[in-house]
Amino acid sequence: MGMKHELRDLKSQIEEKSAYSVKLQREIGRIKRVEGSKSCPYVLDGAQSLGSCLRIRASSESASDVSKCSVQWYRAASESSRREAISGANRSVYAPEPYDVGRVIQADILSNDQRFTVTTVGPINTAAGLQSRVETLLRKSNSEFTVVISQMNGQEHASRSHVFTVGKTRLKLSRGWITKAREIYSNSMQLCGVRDTANVPAKALFWQPRKGLSFLLTFESEQERNAAIVLSRMSLWLVQTIRAYDEEILKVFAA
Repeated sequence: MGMKHELRDLKSQIEEKSAYSVKLQREIGRIKRVEGSKSCPYVLDGAQSLGSCLRIRASSESASDVSKCSVQWYRAASESSRREAISGANRSVYAPEPYDVGRVIQADILSNDQRFTVTTVGPINTAAGLQSRVETLLRKSNSEFTVVISQMNGQEHASRSHVFTVGKTRLKLSRGWITKAREIYSNSMQLCGVRDTANVPAKALFWQPRKGLSFLLTFESEQERNAAIVLSRMSLWLVQTIRAYDEEILKVFAA
């Protein structure tokens, strides 16, 4: 019994010290941000959650125009951990996507050979209602979203409403009987939040079904855009897992 009490007390002490360590790290991070903000002529505006947009803004009259600076956005598990460059995110505006939830977002601004970094105060939060929306859509074999094609192959494209269908094995963009694009999931397919300029970045999605064909799609709401990204990536992961399993089975029979 004495040993059990000692172990329980030791576990309690470890938990307390662990909680204190986390609190201390957060405080150190806050102090670093405050100190850094004193010398950084740029700030990050916007709510730190899905459905919002993060914007880099000059906070000093001496700061160069952001549009004339080189920008690169990053995501990281924490402020002090290794960063992952977000491919194509090199404008002053970035709309977080589902993959960013729970992660810290940073942006490097290169101005007159000087590098400045702005960081979100904490990790990106999920959007209310997104999980239940995704769970509802998962019960269907196909999920349909109403979209407008804002750009096609990088060119402005005025269009009426289309239907973006997220299936278990493929994605399709159509209007009535006319199919604009239909492609099975593959490693070469790109589907992510908008990396370029858009009228409503938080509602927009970039889809490149194959080389030489790309679309910028604008959804009816931020939630619909995020749900489409989540469902597409889940289906892609499932397809990749099944393919890998099939390849392993073939290797066994070929041996």
